[in-house]
Amino acid sequence: MKRTNRDYWNATSDGYQDAHGDSLSATALAWGVWRIPESELGILGAVKGVDILELGCGAAQWSIALDEVGAQVVGIDFSERQLKHARKSSEVIPLVQGSAESLPFNAESFDIVFCDHGATTFSPPELTVAEASRVLRPSGIFAFSMSSPIRDICWDANEDRVSSQLAADYFGLHAIEDGDQTCYQLPYGGWIRLFRQHALQVEDLVELRAPNNAETTYSDFVPRSWAERWPAENIWKLRKLAI
Repeated sequence: MKRTNRDYWNATSDGYQDAHGDSLSATALAWGVWRIPESELGILGAVKGVDILELGCGAAQWSIALDEVGAQVVGIDFSERQLKHARKSSEVIPLVQGSAESLPFNAESFDIVFCDHGATTFSPPELTVAEASRVLRPSGIFAFSMSSPIRDICWDANEDRVSSQLAADYFGLHAIEDGDQTCYQLPYGGWIRLFRQHALQVEDLVELRAPNNAETTYSDFVPRSWAERWPAENIWKLRKLAI
């Protein structure tokens, strides 16, 4: 699955950055497809001087913005094409080609590990959560945004859009294949049990609601009216237990 997803992102990276890159750069310190500011959500907290790892950094819009406010950031992505875009934008940020399934970093290397619709969507949760916990220091934060289980069980594969009716097996959520790539999801209880298995305590589950009159460049998250009624995305905020 890792090779399939990497091939997909290498093939589509240029088009992805053409469609979304300007928006991601213009609202860099913001979460999800509706670009809700970190200043409003307060997920990461104070970042100046903090060691941060971004999983699935893409063109590194988040990492670059965090560096500009004083964080010590490393970005990792499995797509060399995505990293080529990142290197065009910054010669300062350390960028690593690698997988979130097997991070090339020592244990307890970072204060924060985070991901905004990146590697945690495209890698098996059992591997990414274990690795994120391993490289986090005690009391460190692991935060990641992704599609919500509610959106995923309302996705109508025949119509290729989100619907207002349940369409998929909630208890069967895991690998979601669309013919081009594989995404991953778990039921809420499955996520919580996985976090506990790796000494991660849930501090918050932020269910993102599309702001009034918000626009997005991501067509698979429209219509906005759906995301005004139900959470299409959520952010898990976790704290590594000091044990």
